[in-house]
Order: sequence, then structure tokens, then C-alpha cells
Amino acid sequence: MKGFVRSTLAMGISLAMMASANASEFAEMDPVTLRLAHVVNEQDGFHIAAVKFQELVQERTEGAVSVDLYPNASLGDERTLLEGMQIGTVDMGVITNGPVANFVEEMAVFELPFLFPSPEAAYEVLDGPIGQELLDKLAEVNLKGLAYAERGFRNLTNSERPVSSPDDLDGLRIRVMENPVYTDTFRELGANAIPMAWTEALTAMQQGTIDGQENPVNVIHSFKLNETQAHMTLTRHTYAPALFVMGMPSWNQLPEAAQEVLVQAAQEAAEHERRVNAEMEAEQLAELREAGMQIIDDADLEAFQAAVAPVYEKYGEQFGDYLERIREALE
Repeated sequence: MKGFVRSTLAMGISLAMMASANASEFAEMDPVTLRLAHVVNEQDGFHIAAVKFQELVQERTEGAVSVDLYPNASLGDERTLLEGMQIGTVDMGVITNGPVANFVEEMAVFELPFLFPSPEAAYEVLDGPIGQELLDKLAEVNLKGLAYAERGFRNLTNSERPVSSPDDLDGLRIRVMENPVYTDTFRELGANAIPMAWTEALTAMQQGTIDGQENPVNVIHSFKLNETQAHMTLTRHTYAPALFVMGMPSWNQLPEAAQEVLVQAAQEAAEHERRVNAEMEAEQLAELREAGMQIIDDADLEAFQAAVAPVYEKYGEQFGDYLERIREALE
């Protein structure tokens, strides 16, 4: 019993000393303000994740590190933000996985259609060794991957007609992210896939120069796409992660204690966003239906999966052994 008491006391003293050391380190640290940017609005899950991150970092560094938020593509589109991080003109962002994959090709393995059967399956891979390995690869292009937030399972919308099978997509002009896996996926489905930055896509939908797009329910709802898109099909064709990403120039200027706070805060903010997204989706779908959007939830998903088989033939080996490892992890 005495041994247990001594052990518990020693542990308590050790934790107190660690906390004191951290407090001391932050007290002596020159204050830093990080600029965190994203391309969506304040109702979007990205902003929810960013706000949570901001709060956690402020609290845990005792104000030594503060985070200013720049939503609505105010600092540029996602590719511009990533390039800014590489050279130090932007500190960090919450960025959709597709554009990140243009910098580290293996990241695009997550974009393969119908790869993950559920959000929980995706989290298991992203938060495990495979996900961490890919985050670490960002260092090769002067970026620091902190954690995986989410864009979520993507669904199809369009302004022309109901889509229940790939045949219904024939000829529709569908905006996709600037990523070859997305482009090839929708071309195999019969659409005229048009890679385009999100900010441009919003204008193109309003002007009718494209017929549709694909995104998770939370994006479709927060950007009120029902105003230009009469039809949605719950294809859930791709689970799209998003990343808390930082530029190495900014990362390397922080002391180790602050770096540890940022990594942990990013993970907790990501998990918070995932929970919020799950809670909000049913409510968002109901509101979109009430606003007049026609939503198909019984599409022929087997036909969609069969149609995209050539995408796996083309890209299956392009990502090294990551596809095989993900499939093994999901068994």
C-alpha cells in the first residue's frame, strides 16, 4: 500500500513538473499568431473544425500561440493556399484532400471511389499507421500534415434531371476537384467531368455553364446549392478527408512544446468536426427537401461501382502498396 502511495505521489509530482515546465516554456515564448485559411463559409464543417482548433491552441499555450481565421477563400483557392504555406506567406489551413494529392500523389488513394464502406472504416485507416505515414510524406514538399478532418462522403447534384444510374449522367457537365482520380471517375460514369476550383464552380453553377457538382451534404446545404441544383443523388461515391496542413517555414519556427499542442489540437478539432457532421446531416437533408430539392436515396449503387472498375485498373498500382494495405486494414 505504501508503495502504491509513493508511486501515485511520484506520478503526481512528475505530471505537475511537466505542466510547470510547459507553462514556463510558453511564458518565455515570444507570442505567435498563425493565419489559418480555408475556402468555405462559416457554416461549413471546415470552419467548425478551425474554430475548435483556434480555441484549443489558445487555451493550451496560454495565449502564446493565437490563430486568426480566414474563411471564404479570402487568401486564395486551395492550391494557392498550399503554395503559400510552402513559402511561408500562409501559415496553415484546412484543405480538401484532392488538392493536397496534387502535391503528394499517394494521398489520392483516399479518393478512389467506393473505397470506404462507412465513416468509421475511414477513421480507422486515417487515424492509424497508414494515415500517419501519408501525413509524414507531406514533409517532402515542405508541408506538415497535422491531422485528418473531413469533407465527408460525396454526393452528386445537378440542375437537369434525376440521376438513378450511370446512364442518367450521360453528357452532364459535372464539376470535379482538380484531381485526376475524380476526373477519371466521372468520365467513366459517363459525365463530362470538368476540373475546376470551388470558387469558380459556384459562379459556373449560377451561370449555367456547368450542370452539376459532387460534394458532401454539409457543403450542399451550407452553400445553398438547392438554389441552382434541383436534384441530388445520395451516391456516397467517395469519402473525402480534409487535412489540417501547415507550412514547414511556420512549423519550424515553433518550439517543440507548441508543435505538440498543435498536433493534438488538430486531432481533437478533427474528431469534433466529424461528430458535428454526423449529427447535422439528417437535419440538413430534411431542410434541403423542404426547400424543394429532389433527393434520390435509392440509386443503383451497384451499377455505379461496376462503372468505375477501370479507375482501379488505372490507379490501383500507382499508389504503391497503399491500396492493398487499406483493403487489408478494412478486412
